[in-house]
Amino acid sequence: MKVNKKDILGISELSSEEISSILDAAAVMKKIILSGEKKTSYLRGKTVLTLFYENSTRTRVSFELAAKYMGADTINISVSTSSVAKGETLIDTGKTLDSMGADVIIIRHNMSGAPHLLARHINASVINAGDGMHEHPTQALLDMYTIREYYKSLAGLKVAIIGDIYHSRVARSNIIGLAKMGAKPVIFGPATLMPPEIEKMGVEVAPTINDAIYQADVVMGLRMQLERQKNALFPSKSEYAKFFGMNPANMSLAKKHALWMHPGPVNRGVEMSSSVIDGTNSVINEQVTNGVAVRMALLYMLAGKENSKDAKYTTNLINLPVQEMCAG
Repeated sequence: MKVNKKDILGISELSSEEISSILDAAAVMKKIILSGEKKTSYLRGKTVLTLFYENSTRTRVSFELAAKYMGADTINISVSTSSVAKGETLIDTGKTLDSMGADVIIIRHNMSGAPHLLARHINASVINAGDGMHEHPTQALLDMYTIREYYKSLAGLKVAIIGDIYHSRVARSNIIGLAKMGAKPVIFGPATLMPPEIEKMGVEVAPTINDAIYQADVVMGLRMQLERQKNALFPSKSEYAKFFGMNPANMSLAKKHALWMHPGPVNRGVEMSSSVIDGTNSVINEQVTNGVAVRMALLYMLAGKENSKDAKYTTNLINLPVQEMCAG
């Protein structure tokens, strides 16, 4: 149960087999979370740092909890109060943290490619927690895990992704990952928020929101990323909600037991109505739980004791009962 990489930088760099392996490991980690023990020693002696150049609640906290549940020492670095505020470069910051003995550095950055740059210059493993408008691999992995948990397989599923496609690293990672796993991603959003020639990624662009949602197995909304928009790319939030928002009327076009998803945070009444967010088909809160499980799996696969040369730690985690996993 390993990934043959030092870093997790993008879904584009993972094979379908590696994605499946990560999702399998996440299923084991979710058992730990639900067991009530929530503590193992698989990362005892390891140090995990979160380095976020952008605001975050779900991703940062879930990574911190994942590391703590695995027994690692965790440090959250606030960029605003670090040497970055004094002008230190990303590479120099990374080398400093590397020299302090960091085993894994989790980075979110507003510039696309920043995690890749960092990974080339340090020995520690790097996990991309979102880079600019490029990728958000762990969000896509938790989304795929959530879907697979319900449907057992991703192959053949119609997954509608609706909203601000242009600025969404979540959409890009999901499109790549879903296609690799045999699903059929279909997207829709305002023409001003649709990347040119995105069809080349192997995704279908629906002409209307109703076409996108019709007979979908999964409907995923995206947050309006106003902080990335330099110009007004849609008239108003109310008009966006009217023409591009998800509501009970258009969501009724999906399959009866379709999953309703959103990476969060949600702008209620804009991307989704409250009745959709809180509806019986919504798995938005489950996505959050599954995010911790997926991030536990990645930390384990990159730095866990199974990768140690010590033979006593080579047991395959998947075959262990929950009690033994929590006992460490």
